[in-house]
Amino acid sequence: MKGNFKARAGFVYFLFLCVAVIISGRLFFVQIINGEYYDGLAKKQYNASGRNFNRGSIYFSDKDGSLMSAAAVKEDYQLVVYPKRITDAGKAYSGLSAVFEIGQKDFMAQASAEDAGRKVMAKKLSEEQADEINRLKITGVAAEPDTYRYYPAENLASHALGFVGYDGDKLVGRYGLEARYDDLLNRDGGGNGFANSFTQIFSDVKRLIAGNLGNGDIVTTMEPMAQSALEKSLEKAIKKHKGEIAGGIILDPKTGEIIAMAAKPDFDPNNYSKVKDFSVFMNPNVESVFEMGSIMKPLTIAAAIDSGSITASTTYEDKGFVDFKNARIKNYDGKARGFVNMQKVLDDSLNTGAVFAMQKTGKEKFLRYLLDFGLSEKTGVDLPREVSGKLSNLINGKNDIEYATASFGQGIAVTPLEITVALSSLANGGVIMKPYIVKEEIVNGLKNRENAPTESRQPIKKETAEEITKMLVNVVDKALLQGQYKLDRYSVAAKTGTAQIASSGGGYLEEEYLHTFFGYAPAYNPKFLAFIYILKPQGVKYAAHSLTEPFMDITKFLLNYYEVPPDR
Repeated sequence: MKGNFKARAGFVYFLFLCVAVIISGRLFFVQIINGEYYDGLAKKQYNASGRNFNRGSIYFSDKDGSLMSAAAVKEDYQLVVYPKRITDAGKAYSGLSAVFEIGQKDFMAQASAEDAGRKVMAKKLSEEQADEINRLKITGVAAEPDTYRYYPAENLASHALGFVGYDGDKLVGRYGLEARYDDLLNRDGGGNGFANSFTQIFSDVKRLIAGNLGNGDIVTTMEPMAQSALEKSLEKAIKKHKGEIAGGIILDPKTGEIIAMAAKPDFDPNNYSKVKDFSVFMNPNVESVFEMGSIMKPLTIAAAIDSGSITASTTYEDKGFVDFKNARIKNYDGKARGFVNMQKVLDDSLNTGAVFAMQKTGKEKFLRYLLDFGLSEKTGVDLPREVSGKLSNLINGKNDIEYATASFGQGIAVTPLEITVALSSLANGGVIMKPYIVKEEIVNGLKNRENAPTESRQPIKKETAEEITKMLVNVVDKALLQGQYKLDRYSVAAKTGTAQIASSGGGYLEEEYLHTFFGYAPAYNPKFLAFIYILKPQGVKYAAHSLTEPFMDITKFLLNYYEVPPDR
């Protein structure tokens, strides 16, 4: 027993001795061998460590399964000066200015600074420029390798990707997938973007003992051409109608794969520091909630049909309004249409018809369907900062008017992704698949985890979904702008929404709306479902006039790009 204790104590002593030797050796190198360099750092305490930056890659997946870089580490060169070593700043400037353009005043000021141990004067130099600079052999001046995060497609999918930026003294993923998968992508064992001159000594020892964390890459479900098509359509819409925000999501309703996700305005993650309005970094598709308007009506009627409360041919008398205590709900145009069926409710987007369907279902059942559609909870998508919908006015109260307005998408607020996922049940036989945007995680070059299509829930029966699909195809073929966007060779199921925007002081804003549009194609065997929206468009009141063209542009592109066989 005593011998074992001595052996263990000896081993621990030996281990500490080894660590001490490593630290001593590192201190000798820092203080003696490279003393001048670290003396400058000690005065500034922090130094840019871009030369050591490393991080896993993010990939797009094209329709054929090939990978395309979405985020990578790029290496080029940076011009670095060590003022204490420069003997003739004027001569140094003359030599450098012959290689590339550099401001004389700024260079002379930095080259003469007394408190700078190392100063980066220029970045993103080519290898040829670096070679020319180093051939000059100017004391105190060097072109050094520099690595940094690079987004080849610039603004494309910027909200989904996010960017790498500083959090205090560390380089970490900020927003989007960069943040969500920071631990996997990080290859710097903590992601230091600035390294403390003293603590770095000990972190080197830690790496020798513990090894690197991370070493991972991720493959997304985002298809670059589909993403580009979505963004071009949104850009066109927001410019034409001068909206505050435009956004959209394209997913495969059969798998839950997010094919594209975008919002405008966006940003270039290569130059995120130039963005003045930080709210642009937020992804409104998962971080913001909106009252969605009439695209709720297909879900309301689906709930009523699924519960056996009505059928598609059930009729009611549309008087153009429905009265409640101290409130009156009207159709968008205030007009009455007499006795009409549920198809007419969707064709003409009748608020009174949605209220009728909700009342026939009953408040408790109606609320249960909304909850089953997932409209009060996060979807679980692999993106950060997702929020859930707000149905508290229904959950915590039984006010008739609250339920009535909820039937046509007012008074309740959900995220764009939530409503997209809920509506996908109509396109997938009543089944909702869990949405995801990362297809694979790769660690050390090997597939570590693969996301597979996962059934989340089934809020309605297959027959109900098929019935609503038929009704929505009729909307496109005959009702939407008098059927002028009907496709001869493909069936398309779709619905528009025009929602009033709640005022922070209560009530609703005058003449300001959220326009929404969703649809899927081919309707009876969908390849994709798309949802788009624009906030506060100017000079246009209804979504049919602002979003039909962008939606159909996206639809026709996808049908052609994916070579989808016609179903008509």
